[in-house]
Amino acid sequence: MSLRINDEAPDFTAETTQGAINFHEWIGDGWAILFSHPKDFTPVCTTELGYMAGLQPEFAKRNTKIIGLSVDPVTNHGKWAADIEETQGHKVTYPMIGDPELKVAKLYDMLPAEAGTTSEGRTAANNATVRTVFLVGPDKKIKLMLIYPMTTGRNFDEVMRALDSIQLTAKHTVATPVNWKPGEDIIIPPSVSDEDAKKKFPEGFQTIKPYLRVAKQPK
Repeated sequence: MSLRINDEAPDFTAETTQGAINFHEWIGDGWAILFSHPKDFTPVCTTELGYMAGLQPEFAKRNTKIIGLSVDPVTNHGKWAADIEETQGHKVTYPMIGDPELKVAKLYDMLPAEAGTTSEGRTAANNATVRTVFLVGPDKKIKLMLIYPMTTGRNFDEVMRALDSIQLTAKHTVATPVNWKPGEDIIIPPSVSDEDAKKKFPEGFQTIKPYLRVAKQPK
């Protein structure tokens, strides 16, 4: 199954380091980030999980939960978490999904159906495609996907920046320009007429081109 933005995030029940969860129920009425890893005890992913643990309070401020996934069993995750805390200085307190039968990895189209039914004997190279970030909204739909190669650490500051943009644009009829950061000017979409824009932005807006209008970020 090929997944696209605005598709419903596939629901599943799985064991995690914090017990069994149903994904949609676990998300609740907030936002969620599911990020996957090809194997436990791998160097790049160790740095990523630690960094996300450090960012967790910032995501919590944005009503966003974090959950990790690796195809290895939950028992391995607990041992890996100790290494992550030791080497990265942050304790992993978010749940980590165990996927030893590869069910979630296949459900999210990270591994093909013919990948087998067990993580046993598989290497990180076999699982190189299990390196995706999914941002899921309160409506349980996929808002963003990022896919990285195994050797390149992911930029989770960018994930947070994108989350800020997506949450802002979900609340207001606006868009954000290249490299936008919170507090910077936004773009008024072409779907909003000048008349409506004057009502939405009483402080005014700048028309650079008929299709390119900018204004201060709404509060």
